[in-house]
Amino acid sequence: MIKVIRIGLGEMKHNIGVVIFVCLVMVAIHVVNVSFGSVLIQMGVFPREYGSLLFVFTAPWIHSSWGHLFSNIGSLAILSGLCLLRGITFYVKSSLFVMMLSGVLVWIFARDAVHLGASGWVFGLWALTISIAWFDRKISSILVAVFVLFFYGGMLYGLLPTTQHISFESHLFGAISGVLYAYLSTKYRAFSG
Repeated sequence: MIKVIRIGLGEMKHNIGVVIFVCLVMVAIHVVNVSFGSVLIQMGVFPREYGSLLFVFTAPWIHSSWGHLFSNIGSLAILSGLCLLRGITFYVKSSLFVMMLSGVLVWIFARDAVHLGASGWVFGLWALTISIAWFDRKISSILVAVFVLFFYGGMLYGLLPTTQHISFESHLFGAISGVLYAYLSTKYRAFSG
């Protein structure tokens, strides 16, 4: 169901352009947020507040500080690039799925606090790139998973509640969403891109 990872130079340049665009949009949004006194934080997810449910797609783009943004953007760029090896359609579908499902789960189950930032998206792509190797068992997927485990294996600790101001719920539900998307994309063509 999932195509084998093959990429030419032109497609690689396109993928790099997509990653740069995503990162620049995220930085631009943060500049706007900082310039207007963090007004965009209101577009984060506030659990069980009905108006906030609409913000499951905006919350990943908004960060509380430059440190918060930079703690996410590097991993997002690399994991996005790895997902783009399967094609832009796969990347867009998997990203939207992770944002939606993890955002809804945060809205239902998370602590009362504003939940925002790309970390749920990052953990979703992280779990997706690892677990897809289990489901499709292709050598290319296994190699990507080994790379991710080697360089990003420490993210496993991010699934635990360690610090009050970090939304481990976003991490956990992002990872669950990534695993689910990996399963669905190997079983059903509509998810694979």
